[in-house]
Amino acid sequence: MVLKNPLTLAKNNGVSMKLGVLKEPEGETRVAIVPTSLKKLQKAGFEVVIEAGAGTAANYHDADYEAAGATVGTRDDALACETIITIRFPGVEGIKEGTNLACVSDPFRNPQFVKDCLASKVTLLSMDMIPRRLSRAQSMDVNSSQDNLAGYKAVLLGAAHVPKGIPMMTTSAGTVRPAKVVIMGSGVAGLQAIATAKRLGAVVYASDVRKSAAEQIESVGGRFIEVDGMDDFEDEAGYAKPLTPEFIQKVNDTVCGVASDADIIVTTARIFGRPAPITVPSSAVKEFKSGAVVVDMNADVGGNCEDTVAGEVITTDNGVIVVGTSNLPGTIATTASMLYSNNLTTFITSLVDDGAIVISEEDDILVGAPEGSDFYVNGMGGVLICQNGEMHPKQTRLGGALE
Repeated sequence: MVLKNPLTLAKNNGVSMKLGVLKEPEGETRVAIVPTSLKKLQKAGFEVVIEAGAGTAANYHDADYEAAGATVGTRDDALACETIITIRFPGVEGIKEGTNLACVSDPFRNPQFVKDCLASKVTLLSMDMIPRRLSRAQSMDVNSSQDNLAGYKAVLLGAAHVPKGIPMMTTSAGTVRPAKVVIMGSGVAGLQAIATAKRLGAVVYASDVRKSAAEQIESVGGRFIEVDGMDDFEDEAGYAKPLTPEFIQKVNDTVCGVASDADIIVTTARIFGRPAPITVPSSAVKEFKSGAVVVDMNADVGGNCEDTVAGEVITTDNGVIVVGTSNLPGTIATTASMLYSNNLTTFITSLVDDGAIVISEEDDILVGAPEGSDFYVNGMGGVLICQNGEMHPKQTRLGGALE
């Protein structure tokens, strides 16, 4: 079934589709659409309305948007558009019924956001729910684009805090041995962290609960830490599965043992829709050497290190520095915004047909792969969470979380 949103007007009546971009809440430095994306959006038939100051923190100024053809207006102007694109969930106040809202709502951790959209009959398109294994989804995958930058920045933060040089240096005063870096997890963020640490000149060790990750780790210059009894702990959606307490303990003991003399430890373990697992307990931190730096990439969802304090950099009694910086992509907002904007521009223009946004049940990005497909995931749909006050029928796992 194909539904044209009644609030989007077809090209043949001479009226453009209106797309609003909001200023993000306090603490979020990124912006959802950057000026370089406007040409493609306008070509697809969108008239773009930017809330004044929306891109300033990311170094995209109102004048840049106006020069690219956007209208800079008030928040109410942007909220009045038929389609709204943001990074954080903006709330539903001021958004009219039937509006398409594309953002990262993290619905399993924030079920109230979904309930609000259901009550207001807002069409919620949550980009973090994209079926990432579909080849067509790769250019729209905000998880990968932002995680990639986060992995890069995590290593730079570790290098900035560690009280020693990273590469091997041979000088007239003597030889400096290269730093040892341990990356815990090798998803998108982990692989970029490994590659970045390697480029800085470190000796890099890395672990993952997926045994198949060994080849990927080695391909970017890391040395794989194998744990006895390891298998492919990966679910059908391509995410790491929750592990048994016994295996978590075994992983902790093995990887933390390798990390005991490391200079930088970066933790990346994130389970979709769940609190971050503890992979570096306090007992392990006590065994790390003084001056070692732990960069916890998941401080915003509970943290992988038991000693992490979200949003802070602390030093433990034994001299270990624990970096709990939240929103790592936001610390490189100019680049992060550009990549997010590319993702969302590709996504939203793919929905346009004959001058209107089309919500199609045939679109696997919106509703997930069909049953029988290699990419079908039972209980999971795509980015379309709800429409017309109803949950999409494929989102049964999420529906259970709302009860």
